[in-house]
Amino acid sequence: MEQKSKELFETAKCYIPGGVNSPVRAFGAVGRTPRFIASARGSRIVDADGNEMIDYVCSWGPGILGHAHPRVIEKVKEACDFGLTYGAPTEKEVELAKLIAEMVPSVEVSRLVNSGTEAVMSAIRVARGYTGRDKIIKFKGCYHGHSDGLLVKAGSAALTTSVPDSAGVPLDYTKHTLVAQYNDPSSVKALFEENPKDIAAVIVEPVAANMGVVLPQTGFLEFLRDITKMYGALLIFDEVITGFRLSPGGAQEYYHVTPDLTTLGKIVGGGMPIGAYGGKREIMQMVSPAGDVYQAGTLSGNPIATTAGIETLKILREDSGIYERLENKAGKIADAVTLSSNKDICVNQAGSLLGIFFTSQKVDNYESAVSSNTSEYAKYFGYLLEHGIYTAPSQFEAMFLSDAHTDEDIEITCRVMGEYLSA
Repeated sequence: MEQKSKELFETAKCYIPGGVNSPVRAFGAVGRTPRFIASARGSRIVDADGNEMIDYVCSWGPGILGHAHPRVIEKVKEACDFGLTYGAPTEKEVELAKLIAEMVPSVEVSRLVNSGTEAVMSAIRVARGYTGRDKIIKFKGCYHGHSDGLLVKAGSAALTTSVPDSAGVPLDYTKHTLVAQYNDPSSVKALFEENPKDIAAVIVEPVAANMGVVLPQTGFLEFLRDITKMYGALLIFDEVITGFRLSPGGAQEYYHVTPDLTTLGKIVGGGMPIGAYGGKREIMQMVSPAGDVYQAGTLSGNPIATTAGIETLKILREDSGIYERLENKAGKIADAVTLSSNKDICVNQAGSLLGIFFTSQKVDNYESAVSSNTSEYAKYFGYLLEHGIYTAPSQFEAMFLSDAHTDEDIEITCRVMGEYLSA
């Protein structure tokens, strides 16, 4: 039953482009009507028609503790009594920045913003200001938000809709964006050899989680660290998804590779809209008012978002077993899918991130990701949805585990997935 969701979607299309405020939510890639969500708690979400589902979208990553975690909600409610935003410095901004510096290996100094897109856009500007160079290297299928210069061979919804490059972006905005192949050192090396003194930075998702979940091959991140140092460029890790998800210090702690700059979003705000970028002190001193790289934001570091972020990071830091629990839960699903499937399938896992691809190939880059059978994924998605499992409505998005997922949730999920995949 999804009658109310259908009615809401028809109304929404009258007032919102495509009826949604982010493209993947439209369910276009899976040929269905999006479910409009009315509430969420723990591992479950409830749609407008009263259907309860086990949620593996987790708001695309922020919900690592589950929905409506009591400690986070309590602190946010308390903070609201003191006002929503001041447009002035607060102690909570300092506390969150200090927590980030203590937890993330590469970050000494950070600036809070309002989204992952804004964090990446700002980090690129800082890299260019610090190096005095214009060009950047990104990777095919990696998504770094919707700023103009980065919508080149992007992933996420841009990949889902088969439109990797957006209309409305002048060619001049992307002429300094060079595109390499993820997990292919030779493609990166060739770009540096062609532009030895022009590349300001390499930006990468250390685990590419916007073309499904694609893991870095052994030595790839280390190679990026070495070659950027060799050519005097900066290495930027886009940890909007992986930050605080794979470990307290994100992918850079998980893989033991330290970048020059890091961008954060999602978990760092505990479910509230927030982002951050940071790195070495000498680089971040380029940011205004300390330096000449301008960046500002009226709502940046507002006391409600920082409250949610502080409490979330405190919980993650206090609970030493959370990451092992998350990885074990994801591993159970990965094993069950692999063992039960009679279909061509590839399962990739990094900590609590899962990618399930309907392809016979090993998925380790953009080309192998897009070899997937999206029609098969749409059928799989529909079967899960009809049996109370809510996953990403796109082959090219990640599946997120939360600490709120119970053993029963995992058992139900493995059974339902197994039923479909073994048929």
